[in-house]
Amino acid sequence: MTHKTLHQWKSIALIEEQVTLPNQQTITHTTIKHPGAAVILPVTENGELLLLNQYRPSLKKWLLELPAGTMELGEDPTQCAHRELIEETGHAAKIMISLGQVTPLAGFCDEIQHLFIAKELAPSDQYQCDDDEVIELVTMSLEKLQQHIIDGTITDAKTIACLSKASLCGYI
Repeated sequence: MTHKTLHQWKSIALIEEQVTLPNQQTITHTTIKHPGAAVILPVTENGELLLLNQYRPSLKKWLLELPAGTMELGEDPTQCAHRELIEETGHAAKIMISLGQVTPLAGFCDEIQHLFIAKELAPSDQYQCDDDEVIELVTMSLEKLQQHIIDGTITDAKTIACLSKASLCGYI
């Protein structure tokens, strides 16, 4: 299998490669290679949820979403979840429960998003967003978050997936 890197940005690359399909046909396929990410549903002691209002330059608008971030080289998903929670919300979690994973863009990207629910939160002094992140911390009830999904205020797929998985698994 031959491949060519068309573009590289940080740990994400656009790769063109020859792929043999299950029907034995060989095609040229372009894939975004991604190291994976963690998505975290932080639940406070009183049952409220921490979200981010984050400016997304690719959409040129603000999105209300859960904290999340790309895994660093050699980092496992749980480590990433702990790190990103602190960096983006200023809170650390004593308990980080894995909810499994989702494949958000399987048609053109190999990213796997690892879903977590974070509990027993405490303020951390390690709060530091990345240079390309503009974030406002938002606290809201589960009911308000669900209503925002219903009315279309929240459209972020990873947020909807993580909340759904936490709900289906009985954590919220």
